[in-house]
Amino acid sequence: MYQVLLYSSLSIAVLALILCLYACARVGQFIKASQGLDWDAIANITGELATMKKTIQTLNNRLNGMHSPKLADQELMMQLMQRQPHQQINGKIKNVGG
Repeated sequence: MYQVLLYSSLSIAVLALILCLYACARVGQFIKASQGLDWDAIANITGELATMKKTIQTLNNRLNGMHSPKLADQELMMQLMQRQPHQQINGKIKNVGG
């Protein structure tokens, strides 16, 4: 039983070491790739990303129909309001359901 615990903890420690080395290699690659960037370049990239995000959101809204006219919805609401039954209680007209 102790051997299973020993080998499993050893394998988990080796796996953690491998993952740590992998993460260090990725951080090193990122630092090497971003070494030539200055703050002006980062500001330009940020602005371009914001513009692209806004463009994509507008396109998605158009595709989803959020910019389409709401005339059909308004006509449906008017028809529902006209069809709504009126009740007369004590000489007063009361709209039911509204």
